[in-house]
Amino acid sequence: MNVREYAILFWTVVGIITLLVASPALSRLLVYPQTEFFTEMWLLGPHHMAENYPFNITRGQTYSIYLDLANHLGYSAYYVVEVKFRNSTQSAPSSFGPVSNQTPSSLPSLYNVSAFVADEGSWELPLSFSFDFFNTTLLTVQMRGLTLNGAGLNLTGCSIAYSPQGVMYAGNLFFELWIYNRTTSVFEYNDRWVGLVLNMTV
Repeated sequence: MNVREYAILFWTVVGIITLLVASPALSRLLVYPQTEFFTEMWLLGPHHMAENYPFNITRGQTYSIYLDLANHLGYSAYYVVEVKFRNSTQSAPSSFGPVSNQTPSSLPSLYNVSAFVADEGSWELPLSFSFDFFNTTLLTVQMRGLTLNGAGLNLTGCSIAYSPQGVMYAGNLFFELWIYNRTTSVFEYNDRWVGLVLNMTV
């Protein structure tokens, strides 16, 4: 090997060592592109844990849960959460499959909550609720109303049939996420929803 080849080898080794030593510092300076932008939505039970969710519902009894959002969209977002209630035969939202097939429930919203969440920020809403309902027969429960955070909401006309398979009167209290589209200036379903299956025990 001649001197020139030694010089090339020397500078190659020095360059590699420099990159290895500098890489931790460089990683702090470099901003890698975020590949996925999304919103998280979840429910927590009465003790801020993913457990002990209300299930067996007694008429007039108050129950507590927490609704949470986390924004990972890359910008501040304006959300609306639509609160709905359904029996097993009524329209449910979808959030699986191709985006073109994801649709909200066709049921009207009973209650809306607005939230403005900064990028990488989170938002939490404590919710307390109780139901008014009665048995019209041994196989049917007739809903009268829902009280949510002190607001009285009308459920007249919603009846829940007894399900022998589930051994319950199954109602579904659920929360759909809508987001403000800055281009079209309208709120659009964000393909996210969470809910509770409830047994109306009287």
